[in-house]
Amino acid sequence: MSAAKDRVTPAAVPVDFSVRELQPVALDGPPELMARDWMSPFVWSEPDGRLGIMVRAVPRVGARVTDTGVIWAGWSRDGQRFAMLPGPSIVPGPADDQAGGVEDPTVLRRRDGSYVVYYTGVERDMAHGELFYAVGPSIDRLEKTGVALASSKSEGNTKEATVMQTADGRWRLFYEYAADQASRIGLAVGPGIHGPWEEQPVPFAPREDSWDNWHLSTGPMLLDDPEHPVMFYNGATRDARWRIGWVMFDRDCTRVIGRGIEPLIVPPPAEERTATDIAFAASVVAGDGDIWLYYSLEDRKLARARIRRS
Repeated sequence: MSAAKDRVTPAAVPVDFSVRELQPVALDGPPELMARDWMSPFVWSEPDGRLGIMVRAVPRVGARVTDTGVIWAGWSRDGQRFAMLPGPSIVPGPADDQAGGVEDPTVLRRRDGSYVVYYTGVERDMAHGELFYAVGPSIDRLEKTGVALASSKSEGNTKEATVMQTADGRWRLFYEYAADQASRIGLAVGPGIHGPWEEQPVPFAPREDSWDNWHLSTGPMLLDDPEHPVMFYNGATRDARWRIGWVMFDRDCTRVIGRGIEPLIVPPPAEERTATDIAFAASVVAGDGDIWLYYSLEDRKLARARIRRS
């Protein structure tokens, strides 16, 4: 894939985003879940007004590492405290290509009420992963279906799926991949949520002398304005100090028309000096005039931010 610079027309859409409120996000669940750290909170709205969540639950620092994650689901009415299911929705294995862990869920609710969940499966050695998907009639009855997008030698460790349908009726699959000792964002286009996927040029690149000058990773898409879809993406310096920014595309995600100069969310000072310096966006929910961005901090706890468009 080409790593060409963004084709940006900053004046095309005079818009910016700011944070109006920050809140912790809590989970209530069984002991197996509460004994782990949480990250990658994917939150979505249901027709009945509930909010669903899927998270990656990881072994805590110092605990015996049995996997890189399991995926747990739950429900909420207020979007801040979620009642989690008694058991995980997606677990490692049984095949070797997912035996090391399952990570980074992305949920699509289909018109018939069933679900498609994209996730990363990690090999038994915990060193390599690629995108898989599962389908089912409910979030506690998912069946692993197959590979959504395979890794290649030039695009290793495909993960962190963001899937959307653009105004032209086609589907876009954004994903993170590894190249040149860095994380990058890739893009593929297909006729439906299962593909097949056709690779596209890199949607946008790191910026020199900026907070996102080395690593990039996909984040959620804000689609309340179909003409101007916005991704709240994750960017970092070479030493992996991750922050959350935003980038705006044209209606079909073929061109960048705006990009924030400063990060939108920076992690607060960590409680422990050894904590990971990271804020990482996972999902966004818009409704009733509010935009709520869900993210993880320090790869161990969850939060959300109320975002204002100006």
